[in-house]
Amino acid sequence: MALRNYTEAQLKNIATQIRMDILDAVHSAKSGHPGGSLSIADILAVLYFEEMNVDPNAPDCPDRDRLVLSKGHAAPALYAALAERGFFPREELTTLRRADSHLQGHPSLGHMPGIDMTTGSLGQGLSAACGMAISAKLQGKDYRTYAIVGDGESQEGQIWEAAMLAAHRKLDNLCIILDWNGLQIDGEVEQVLNPTPYPEKFEAFGFHTISIDGHDLQALSAAFDEAKTVKGKPTVIIAKTVKGRGVSFMENRVEWHGAAPKDAQYEEAIAELKALLVD
Repeated sequence: MALRNYTEAQLKNIATQIRMDILDAVHSAKSGHPGGSLSIADILAVLYFEEMNVDPNAPDCPDRDRLVLSKGHAAPALYAALAERGFFPREELTTLRRADSHLQGHPSLGHMPGIDMTTGSLGQGLSAACGMAISAKLQGKDYRTYAIVGDGESQEGQIWEAAMLAAHRKLDNLCIILDWNGLQIDGEVEQVLNPTPYPEKFEAFGFHTISIDGHDLQALSAAFDEAKTVKGKPTVIIAKTVKGRGVSFMENRVEWHGAAPKDAQYEEAIAELKALLVD
């Protein structure tokens, strides 16, 4: 299905703005995790502007769709998407990680609107997402729950325990997005502890699997549409991404997993991203 609310060019601009906001936040904080935040900007753009039923004016609506950022260290990306969607002023992004800020280093429930779950301890977010999906089933609600899981995070046993539960409970209102960017803090994911092949493993656990380019906006939209047609089992979208996407000197470089750019690097990165904006 084609994009519904925005043209592809408009959505690309939104994703690029999210990337610039990520860099603004991390540079201001002088700490954070830019690499894995940049890799999910396109995913978040499609979720918040095309897919999810959310309302910035009613962030606690009981019928809203839920998003759990299980890879909580990518909080700058989530905050940037929420600001772009209108949940809070973009100016607050530069307060990231300050003691008096709403924007904690990892998503924290109750600190700011639009956050559905406190995350950061890797592996736990998917279990919470399962709980939300089960709650919807018990209440007869139609809202959907989305969970973004990191590929390094998928080395955690709790991810697979939650996957087993999701399939056992036939949670067809749950959609996992696996951010497969290939790198974690210690190096290449497949060299640290190889969790692949993803499709075969998730299928064995009882999931409907979709494999896509995680930067292809049309493919992302189509995958979310497909997930909504699946009955009796959860869906996982295995999104192949590039760590540090959009900034040439950060792409596929493990050192940008958790390092803030210096002033000159920040200026260079912002200039690259601005050049991607289209009229």
